[in-house]
Amino acid sequence: MKISRFWSAVALLLLSITTVKGQQKPNIVIIISDDHAYQSIGAYGSKYGKTPNIDRIANEGAVFENMYVNNSICGPARATLLTGKYSHKNGFKDNETSNFDFNQNLFVKDLQKSGYNTAWIGKIHLGHQLQGFDYYDILVGQGHYFNPDFISKEGRKREEGYVSDLVTSKALNWMDQVKNGPFCIVIGHKATHRTWMPDPQDFGKYDKVNFETPETLFDDYATRTAAASQEMTIAKHMDMGYDLKMFPNKEAMFVDGNFTRMNAEQKKAYMDYYLPIYEELEKSKLKGADLTKWKYQRYMTDYRNTAESMDRNIGEVLDYIDKSGLKDNTIVIYLSDQGFYMGEHGWYDKRFMYEESFRTPMVMRYPKLIKPNTHINSQAINVDIAPTLLDLAGVELRDDFQGKSFKSILSHPSKTHRENIYYHYFENGEHAVSPHFGVKDKRYKLIRFYKRHNAWELFDLEKDPKELKNVYNDKAYRKIVAKMKKKLLQEINTFDDKEALAIYEQSID
Repeated sequence: MKISRFWSAVALLLLSITTVKGQQKPNIVIIISDDHAYQSIGAYGSKYGKTPNIDRIANEGAVFENMYVNNSICGPARATLLTGKYSHKNGFKDNETSNFDFNQNLFVKDLQKSGYNTAWIGKIHLGHQLQGFDYYDILVGQGHYFNPDFISKEGRKREEGYVSDLVTSKALNWMDQVKNGPFCIVIGHKATHRTWMPDPQDFGKYDKVNFETPETLFDDYATRTAAASQEMTIAKHMDMGYDLKMFPNKEAMFVDGNFTRMNAEQKKAYMDYYLPIYEELEKSKLKGADLTKWKYQRYMTDYRNTAESMDRNIGEVLDYIDKSGLKDNTIVIYLSDQGFYMGEHGWYDKRFMYEESFRTPMVMRYPKLIKPNTHINSQAINVDIAPTLLDLAGVELRDDFQGKSFKSILSHPSKTHRENIYYHYFENGEHAVSPHFGVKDKRYKLIRFYKRHNAWELFDLEKDPKELKNVYNDKAYRKIVAKMKKKLLQEINTFDDKEALAIYEQSID
């Protein structure tokens, strides 16, 4: 009888240890926005950005000061997040010609095998045949700001409301069902993607702010041929109607597809707000540089008014986690799919390897490992996120990851994670941006453009942080060019980018 009781006690102890171990697996909440520039976030030193809830993650955790993307465009960034691989390996190179294969290895599938419930809610932009998720409720394509269509396992359904609120409500409902965990959820926001359409309750938040004009708003692109031929300038390519909602009357406004799905109340709010602005613009008779500066101000206003709702909804997610007692054991990451131009170089999009779109904001909270107000200066890249999350979850890493875990720098932020960052942008269509690849170390950036333009560019980021002077042909930088080409070749071979290798070996000097 005593022996029987002893082994019963041992069994209970082992069960208790197993249960506790299971409970110790961290929950994972990834909030990914669209086109949200680090320059517009308070935690990154923005003069104007009011992002108290993104800043809250930063203040209670870490700011990644040098987080980069492998391919600065929406779909490919999400494909990299899921696979931990570069675009040429995961098969999703661009938004125009690629189809994502969900049959391949995904970090969420590894989590599922380890006992996690998984979900993706909101924008994914990788098609609708999802695998690796126990639950999904995703926006159709790019999604819409008002009354968007969602696709779930139950089919397609249009939902009434503003997209940031709807995505958050769905996410909180799912989390509440699985909060005994462990769980992993990706919350994909539509904001702040073009066209920037604020929730009406946020009209006026930035309307009286006089945004400082970027020094490079009227960049002449001297020495940079690819930059000179793009089609994404505020001056020439930002549309007064589609982008800035400057329509002469309600009839013209409601022909646009972003407005036709609105209900009467939403339409009235937009008419009441935007039509008076159009009337004032017409009276001003602005032209040339003055009109460009006006467009820049409206762009900044709409963009930041749109971000207001997203940040508010991020706060709701954080409140839920904290009030549910999940804070200490939940990893929270906020990041954008890539950076974005806030008028730098006169632009409003992304794609180029220049810093504003190459570098993405990322803040991370995990009280068990990250001290409050941590600043991580080491370079990292979005391909590293998947293996890091599996490492933190105690899941063995597969050999096919191209990213590497940055777990060690979370508790030791002075450590170096990556000396060099490799980039490859493939798309050859939208905004006429030439495909290119390159490498960045702590001081220099080397870029090779191809297809539309065959050209090399080298930037000394210490002397020229705004990347205005291409010094590739400067005799003083010959040794630096040679050194950076060796680094680039090493990265190309490390990531097995055969297309880049073939182009690299073509002499154009």
